[in-house]
Amino acid sequence: MSEFTHINEQGRARMVDISGKKVTERTAWARSSIIVNEKIYKAITSEKVKKGDVLSVAQVAGIMAAKNTDQIIPMCHPLQLRGVDISFEWNIEDEKYELVIESFVKTKGSTGVEMEALTAASVTALTVYDMCKSFDKGMIIGKTYLLKKTGGKTGDYSREK
Repeated sequence: MSEFTHINEQGRARMVDISGKKVTERTAWARSSIIVNEKIYKAITSEKVKKGDVLSVAQVAGIMAAKNTDQIIPMCHPLQLRGVDISFEWNIEDEKYELVIESFVKTKGSTGVEMEALTAASVTALTVYDMCKSFDKGMIIGKTYLLKKTGGKTGDYSREK
């Protein structure tokens, strides 16, 4: 048996067997961000983007991404999610307009939802970029990371500030 969990005895990729793991409530929060210019900020906040309500569309995209994480991350298990939420907050400093995106994902199952939360936050930022790229292609998608997770064998995790 390989010392790596996702490698089989032939040295090839495999999906880990989670059938023996305890079913528990599991949650995860992740964060990403996108830096835009003032013109994009004003267009988003006044809902003047021709493609539609940027934050509503990005929010739905993030939820859909969480639900389909197993379709794009090869070794992720398909999960029955119990809840997904995306929230936004503008951080404006020194003429820098940063849209901070937080995702929350919840399930009751045998494996965690960290990848679903990270995927949701990432796709939300990518959707904002897609909807606003006609204004300026210089937007910067920022760091994406896990904020917190609960449940499971490894216990709770909270990122230090």
